[in-house]
Amino acid sequence: MSHFEFTHHFSRFESILRAFAVRLTQDETEAQDLMQETAYKAFKYRSLYQPKTNLRAWLMTIMRNTFINQYRQRKRRHTIQHRTESDVLLNSSANAVNNTAPGAITFDELYAIVEQLEDWVRIPFLMHYQGFKYEEIAEQLSIPLGTVKSRIYFARKKLQGAVSQLYKENEIADLLN
Repeated sequence: MSHFEFTHHFSRFESILRAFAVRLTQDETEAQDLMQETAYKAFKYRSLYQPKTNLRAWLMTIMRNTFINQYRQRKRRHTIQHRTESDVLLNSSANAVNNTAPGAITFDELYAIVEQLEDWVRIPFLMHYQGFKYEEIAEQLSIPLGTVKSRIYFARKKLQGAVSQLYKENEIADLLN
């Protein structure tokens, strides 16, 4: 299909594509941008279009995929990736809530809670806290990798519960004073 023929066929579906873009974006300006991006990709890749197939469906698929890709890019821009062993993703939204717990619980209180844990969860947890990787802990303690991960998970859960309880006790004490 020649460039002229493709342009003629594309112009026949322009109003349908524009309406589809508005429906996807819910914004006139973004719809115009999406329309331009779709036209650019359609003309760039027109050699991939199979003649005598549904051009409208092909163009709408390009538009839908372009919209999805742009949406994913916007979501990624609002996400901070912190490179750690577990690749934590932090959503950098404006709805951040300040955590008041660190001011209410001292490090000594937290360490006392850790010391109260049973050895089977405390030792792997402290090794991980000191910077050992899961594989190194498994090797040194001669236990399977999955066991190391589950023990550290159990330690975290027990610590969360104990810290929550301590925090509540501190709040009650503050209210009484």
